[in-house]
Amino acid sequence: MKKFLLLFVGIISLSVSCSKDDDIGGVDGPGSASVNVQDFMWKAMNIWYFWQSDVDDLADDRFTNNEDYNAFLASEADPADFFDNKLRFAEDRFSFYSMDYKELTENLAGISRSNGLEFGLFFYGENDTDIFGYVRYIVANSDASTKDISRGELFTGVDGQGLNESNYRDLLFGENATYTLNMADINNGEITPNGKSVELTKQDGLVENPVFIVNSFDISGNVIGYLMYNGFTNEFDEELNDAFGQLKADGVTDLVLDLRYNPGGSVNSSRLLSSMIFSTNTNNLYLRQRWNDKLQAIFSDEDLTDYFADRTGAGTTINTLNLNRVYILTTGSSASASELVINALDPYVEVIKIGTTTRGKNEFSLTMVDDPSREGAPFIYTPSRENQINPDNSWAIQPLVGRNENAVGFSDYTAGFAPDIELAEDLENLGILGDENEPLLARAIEAITGVSGKRDFTVKTPVNLFTSSKMFTPMKDNMVLDKPLHLNLDLK
Repeated sequence: MKKFLLLFVGIISLSVSCSKDDDIGGVDGPGSASVNVQDFMWKAMNIWYFWQSDVDDLADDRFTNNEDYNAFLASEADPADFFDNKLRFAEDRFSFYSMDYKELTENLAGISRSNGLEFGLFFYGENDTDIFGYVRYIVANSDASTKDISRGELFTGVDGQGLNESNYRDLLFGENATYTLNMADINNGEITPNGKSVELTKQDGLVENPVFIVNSFDISGNVIGYLMYNGFTNEFDEELNDAFGQLKADGVTDLVLDLRYNPGGSVNSSRLLSSMIFSTNTNNLYLRQRWNDKLQAIFSDEDLTDYFADRTGAGTTINTLNLNRVYILTTGSSASASELVINALDPYVEVIKIGTTTRGKNEFSLTMVDDPSREGAPFIYTPSRENQINPDNSWAIQPLVGRNENAVGFSDYTAGFAPDIELAEDLENLGILGDENEPLLARAIEAITGVSGKRDFTVKTPVNLFTSSKMFTPMKDNMVLDKPLHLNLDLK
């Protein structure tokens, strides 16, 4: 699972109930087993949810007795509907649930059932209900890496069925292990099938190394480093540090950080990455956490702050470039921890954003499971306690539990970060990732050197950007509670 900012309430005593009445809090009586999932969801959200005070049904004094509470839990038979309709705040765009906590936590660790094809999806057609996909990149050692398919290719169908708003989820993200993509060409904005087919098979346990490309260029006397980083996966923090060791050995004086397809992940990994870019001075504030009202009142300022790092979680000295400027490539798929890097570096470093506006996710989340007895941190998932999770409830929730402010107190970027240099990806000229003539990288090189050379900066913005394949593989800002707090909580 993704490690984050390490805030473990390990020494505290946390008393949980669903009302100020000490007689309320359990699920009992006829039919109670059928609402165990809802019971877990309510209790976890009542403690941790960022908008707990804004959701009337999550109020500490919402119920006067067990009968009222149980009736409320039974008001939605489907736990998914219960979560969405009863617990989620209207402005919450990112909290989600999973029926299988093991699948979720593997996804958060970069392990998934996948064929290795990373793609984006767009609406098109007369009514904007048909969908086409384009290949962004191929994951190494995957089934797709062995097939005749590459970045920039388009597809409009699966197994002979045209993709549309109604069927794309089942066809691309369903239980089918193998499917065949029906490929297409694009010319002057027109998309036409080309008769090519590519069969792909999903494999269990595919691990993606997010450190995708590391390269250096010596251009006009500038040693320019390039790093494409596709997910803040803490299991690869050492590989990330090694990449910066390579850039440092190359004598890099400018860095282009490619986060265009990075939807987020471990916020602690974002702290390490930012330290590798800027500084390992552990006196510099990296971020300050903002929790819900009742938790915020309990935590001390020391508990809520974190600083730049000088070592990885494994104790390795961080390789830092000590830069005062960084160029970051962004799109609407750049989210969560990607945006946190931009925000947290901003008070210290000139951050030049190239591409299109980021997603606008300024909250962090926690993975929660039915483990109410975890001392000091009920319901918070930890791998070592899997034998303590209710065996009759495999559901997990990933609710937003707070926001991170940078060193000057800024966290308001729900509209995303607009680029300083706007340049959308052109589906007819995507280029080769990591090549100095790839349009976004080339534009960054021009900004660094002032020389455009042979590079083509044609801008063609596709209509109706729809989604990214990684939006269906949860990679959210995620924390593990791991830093001792010498507190005594009584949340009733």
